[in-house]
Order: sequence, then structure tokens, then C-alpha cells
Amino acid sequence: MRLTVELIQNSLSYINPVNDRELDLRGHKIPAIENLGIAKDQDAIDLTDNDITSVGNFPFFPRLRTLLLARNRVKQIQPSISTSIPNLSALVLTANNMSELADLDPLHSLSKLTHLVLVDNPVTRKEHYRYYVIWRLPSVRFLDYQKVKDAERSAATELFGTAAAPSALASKIMGIKSHTFDVPAGATDRAPTDKAVRVKLTEKERKRVEKLIREAKSLQEITKLERELNEGRIPGGALGYAESDDEGAGDKMES
Repeated sequence: MRLTVELIQNSLSYINPVNDRELDLRGHKIPAIENLGIAKDQDAIDLTDNDITSVGNFPFFPRLRTLLLARNRVKQIQPSISTSIPNLSALVLTANNMSELADLDPLHSLSKLTHLVLVDNPVTRKEHYRYYVIWRLPSVRFLDYQKVKDAERSAATELFGTAAAPSALASKIMGIKSHTFDVPAGATDRAPTDKAVRVKLTEKERKRVEKLIREAKSLQEITKLERELNEGRIPGGALGYAESDDEGAGDKMES
């Protein structure tokens, strides 16, 4: 079921036990966050038990402080989240599909985030999970319902360094994100130790790779393109397009 204006208007909005105004959108099998601009003046939104895969696409919601997304299919957090909901202080992502530590990095800009729950996500089984989250999200005071201790902060700093001077381990982790089909435009946002960023595409090459992906006839073709890029190789088809595109452009100019 889509998250329509009608569904939002017909959903229960009430004062919860902590005196916050909360919108109840539980259990509708909602696949994506949309149309929330109609949900004005909410302190909390409950989207538990839906099918949401990406946390983002919020309107500017300066009042929103609590977001409940347990038992969805979340595997991605959009980088723009902090500009949309800057005052978020509690985020519950129990039983979702977050898999890599670096996938949590967009939460770094949420300077008021104090309570974070990631229980029953694959990412919690990663080595150094708790220390990495404590280091990367210094505002968090309670992680998975456990208070962050000063000793844990010290241990996290020993492992990962500082924000200005991250350790080699921190740089490596920040470079490992979940696989997507986005074509890398450069290496500026990932660690130099990550093989996926060793291929540097020109703007023309990037557009040709995007064309190859759009014209792919199977998931296997797309996976092959992604593997070549991650291995630091420009797909041969993209190089082929370079000649044909230029020749085609020359023919059009002559005609």
C-alpha cells in the first residue's frame, strides 16, 4: 500500500505517553516514504511493520524527534536525512537489513541523535560494530538500549582515531558500503584502500557506463559491469561506445 495523502489523513494522530504528538502508520506494507508533507506538527512517526527499504525523502521536519522503523526492509539511509529532520533524537531500526558499518555514516550529521537501535540487523554482527558506531556517531548516548560508557568511547578512539585523523581501520571501514548499481563518479567519498574506487571515469566514460546499465538485458550483465568497475577496470563496452559515439557525432555534424 502506498503512503498516500488519504492514508496519512485517515491515520491516528495522538498524544503518546511522553506527551509527544505521534502519527501511527504501522502495518500498512508501505514500500516507500512519501507525501509526509501533509503530516504537519508531528513529534514522532511510527512506521513499524512496513516494507520500507530506504530512510529518506522527508520534507523539512524540524519538529520530528522520534522515528520508529522496526521490522521493515531498510538497507539504506539517504545522505540528506540531516537536512530534512535535523532534530531527530531517537531512531529505532530493529530487525531491518542494514549490512555494512559505512551504511550508517549518513547518521553522522544528525547532531542531536542520542538513542539508536539496530538490534537484529546484519551490521550488528560486524567486527567492532559497537565501537565504530560510538566513534562515528558521538552524539549517541544509548545504543541498542545500552548506555554508552566513557570506557567504550576511549576504546573507540584508540581503534579509529579522531574525526580529523581517522585510523587506517576507520578509513577501510568507511570505504565499504553495500553494493548498489550507481556508477562511481570518482573516489572522493570513499577510502583509498577500497578497490571499488580505483577506477576513475571521465564524464563521457561515466555516461557511457550508465548507458550500458540502462540497456542491460539481465541482472547478470549489470552485475558484470559493477564487478569490472569495482576491480578498477573500465568496461570494454564503454570504451567501444567512445569510438562509436564520437563517429556518430561527426557524421551528424557532416550531414
